Amino acid sequence: MKQYDTRRCAIRRKRRLTGDVFDFTVDAGDLAGISRAGQFAQIYVPGKTLRRPISICEADPENRALRFVIQVRGEGTAVLAGLEEGDSFDLLAPLGTGFEPGDTSRRALFVGGGIGVPPLLGAAKPFGGNAVLAAGFRSGDAVILKEDFEAAGCEVRIATDDGSFGRRGLVTELLGATEFDVIFACGPRPMLRAVSRLADERGVPCQVSLEERMACGVGACLGCAVRLRGAAGEFYGRVCRDGPVFDSRSVVWENGTERRAASWQT
Repeated sequence: MKQYDTRRCAIRRKRRLTGDVFDFTVDAGDLAGISRAGQFAQIYVPGKTLRRPISICEADPENRALRFVIQVRGEGTAVLAGLEEGDSFDLLAPLGTGFEPGDTSRRALFVGGGIGVPPLLGAAKPFGGNAVLAAGFRSGDAVILKEDFEAAGCEVRIATDDGSFGRRGLVTELLGATEFDVIFACGPRPMLRAVSRLADERGVPCQVSLEERMACGVGACLGCAVRLRGAAGEFYGRVCRDGPVFDSRSVVWENGTERRAASWQT
């Protein structure tokens, strides 16, 4: 089987997590066995030219299933969110690079912001009680997947913008006294930049999942170019093909030409 494939996948389960966030589990066959957290699928939207890139929340090879959490951000994601159990997703998957857990006996810190939290769940599960999730949301009404992380054994810390749940303030304010050996993060670019800086200060490895608008999803259109740093100097890579998960040290965060963060889900 090639690296990715196109497949119609029946929706096995649909749940509404918040007013605009929906949780889907689909029958994915052997795609589940080659997918991992942090990768994504391009999902066809009836009536739209471009597929929508949606992160893989969990891959379950034993049950041949993939899980996606979709937030309604525009017309395309609204169409996807309106599908019901028994309907199908037309998937091009798995795409991009996922998280590499490495040694799961390490103390791992997972940092997520909003819809950036779902891709961290599948990555955190192998760490169990060695994982801490720090998650930031607009309000208590927007909190998602807290119980899923707790069921996996993870310690969960939450910050909200308005203080209606957990600590009031930025998610990065939860990290000060935390001990960790590795960081995994997904969310808005300012958050990722701050987390990368923290990893540098502590001298620990950090993997970040970048969010950029994507069209083709396979590196052909160059619409998701991001400035990176390599052995030969700075260059532009493609989030969809070279990422979306990168070593944080390879990302050029600040130099006056930094790309503005944009959501995948529209």
